[in-house]
Amino acid sequence: MTAIVRPRPQPFSRADYKTLSLAALGGALEIYDFIIFVFFALTLSQLFFPPEMPEWLRLLQSFGIFVTGYLARPLGGILMAHFADRLGRKRVFSLSILMMALPCLLIGVMPTYEQIGYWAPLVLLALRILQGAAVGGEVPSAWVFVAEHAPAGHRGYALGVLQAGLTFGYLLGALTATWLARVFSPAEILDYAWRIPFLLGGVFGVVGVWLRRWLSETPVFMALHAQREGMQGLPLSQVLRDHRQSLLPAALLTFVLTSAVVVLVVITPTVMQQRFGMSASHTFALSALGIVFLNIGCVLAGMLVDRIGAWRGVMIYSLLLPLGIAVLYASLIEQWMAPGIAYAVAGLACGIVGVVPSVMVGLFPATIRVSGISFTYNIAYAAWASFTPLMLIGLMPLSPWVCVIFCAIMGTVGMLTAMVFGLRRGVVVDEAVLNSAG
Repeated sequence: MTAIVRPRPQPFSRADYKTLSLAALGGALEIYDFIIFVFFALTLSQLFFPPEMPEWLRLLQSFGIFVTGYLARPLGGILMAHFADRLGRKRVFSLSILMMALPCLLIGVMPTYEQIGYWAPLVLLALRILQGAAVGGEVPSAWVFVAEHAPAGHRGYALGVLQAGLTFGYLLGALTATWLARVFSPAEILDYAWRIPFLLGGVFGVVGVWLRRWLSETPVFMALHAQREGMQGLPLSQVLRDHRQSLLPAALLTFVLTSAVVVLVVITPTVMQQRFGMSASHTFALSALGIVFLNIGCVLAGMLVDRIGAWRGVMIYSLLLPLGIAVLYASLIEQWMAPGIAYAVAGLACGIVGVVPSVMVGLFPATIRVSGISFTYNIAYAAWASFTPLMLIGLMPLSPWVCVIFCAIMGTVGMLTAMVFGLRRGVVVDEAVLNSAG
């Protein structure tokens, strides 16, 4: 293993805190715009598809349109990453939130099936494709933007805070949906109130664009642009030609990150209602608590990365992931402890979500960094996030411990990835490039 000489940590300046807070807040607002669709999938299925269609089929097609947003991530992410590596991180970072907000706003004002017939689901599908392309460009660009701005020795903390901001978008969407359900009746929501969260998303997007205008381009990109090092060839072709060895570890770590989010945020709330008979309000309260502690866990994980290194952080949190999920499901199945405490423990244990970005930004050199991350992350995330929930729900009748077993497998994948590609082969984070502006 090659010894890593870590730079002496530099203190955060006021400008650093400003950059980090604006990036995290903008990311939260953009994730809200993307995820709010799923909270109103049932309502949208009644409004945008023929009333004579069976309810299960309408709901299935509505969720199909939602999943299309994930499937559109790779293409949009790759295209936007190309321009991020050529024209600058800031421009694409700001463009992505605009591409997310405008479709959200248009969904809030567009006519339904009753007004325009089959054009309604088609327009809805087109808008979701645009949103999928936007979020595909947002996450990789945000990781690189924050990493290249972070002071020496604090990149892990900065990326952990950013991840906490992104996951906060899920909580913001859930809180908005709950507020609407309490303020408006089901008839009012179906009539007009369903538009409110999407209109809010449009407003959030405008705020996000305005906030990001105060951000500055990363020093790393400015240095590369001045030297014209980043102007030779297509970034993606360079990734596929010269950096194939980084694609597999990047994809495997994306699988692990995605699995943690899917189990904690998507699957478990559904299981608590369907299998354990919890009310929707109780389930939401527990899920919200889990997301809050996931946010905290991302920050703590980032701080640990700055002390011990990203690959060692992957090993530790790959071990903690199945342990935390085991605590959560033991509380549900065996009443081992209060579900609220268990959900908090599980949220903290899913800190792998805050660790993986620190590895990803170092697997590719600065000239093609956004393209390398976007290509692997978006393809892996789209495939895994589309397949995993269906698989886990399908296997749940066989054993209530399915999610624990799955997380144990993914934790093993994370540990082996760190051992094979990080600690043994010396594929280390590109400290020199990332801190060249420090």
